[in-house]
Amino acid sequence: MAYFGAIEGGGTKYLCAIATTPRPDAIVASARIDTTTPERTLAEVIAFFRSHALAGLGIANFGPIDLDEASPTHGYVLATPKAGWRDQPVLPVIADGLGLPRAKTRWELDVNAAAIGEYRWGAAQGISPMIYLTVGTGIGGGILLDGRPLRGLLHAEIGHVPTPPIRLSDGSLDTFESGVCPYHRDCWESRATGPALGVRAGRRAEEIPDDDPLWDVEAQYLAYGIATCTLVVSPRRIVIGGGVVESRAAWFVPCIRQHVIRILGGYVDRPEVTQRIDDYLVPAALRDPSPGIAGALALAGDAASGLA
Repeated sequence: MAYFGAIEGGGTKYLCAIATTPRPDAIVASARIDTTTPERTLAEVIAFFRSHALAGLGIANFGPIDLDEASPTHGYVLATPKAGWRDQPVLPVIADGLGLPRAKTRWELDVNAAAIGEYRWGAAQGISPMIYLTVGTGIGGGILLDGRPLRGLLHAEIGHVPTPPIRLSDGSLDTFESGVCPYHRDCWESRATGPALGVRAGRRAEEIPDDDPLWDVEAQYLAYGIATCTLVVSPRRIVIGGGVVESRAAWFVPCIRQHVIRILGGYVDRPEVTQRIDDYLVPAALRDPSPGIAGALALAGDAASGLA
């Protein structure tokens, strides 16, 4: 029997799944592998899949990554701040370790795969253009046009768009610098990731109570980035997930929506934004499996059938 494999490679863990068909409801085995060194992590990934004959394998990996199939470093992680992972040939190592021809694999940015998962089976089914945002250790964004990720010089790096400081409740301009992004002092990631929020609070983000005013600061910074996405891409739906949002989405996403409306200031005069923002900015629908694993399974199906 041929199976379909999915990998979601993150900075803290690699999630792996095996399915009988390339759908999230057909998973028969899964594993969580800690992200340590490339050698150890990828060896454990290969060992998980080795006993199954794979018709196709989809790999959704943290970035930045080389997606250019004509490039000699296609399948590599590029200039990541993740220690030890820069210039690592993740796709070649896994494919060779499993004896899989490259034609039976698909390599994608983790957040792009998550966008595919939400487009196929989640909160943005069939909607184009759409953006999937994840807010956790970092901020990532996948942009889909007709179900396919937008690519150019690289993949989208939404988390690194410059983001202005907000006015705090006392009227002063926010001068806080988290230092969490090694490249930028004022990008979206430096303002609004879980680690940035934790530095601001002096404790881990998950330890901050729901009634702490810092959550409104976080909501405003997230809203600035979402407003930028709205103005630049003009998507028909934005799906937001990730650890910072998911556990408190019921009250936190409505707060973000109101700040988005305020920041846009009526300029995007469309009822989807001005009257029906509850259907425009929505929480991710997929949780178990994750949107990334669902999207990686879709990619595995494409690999098995020879679709580009």
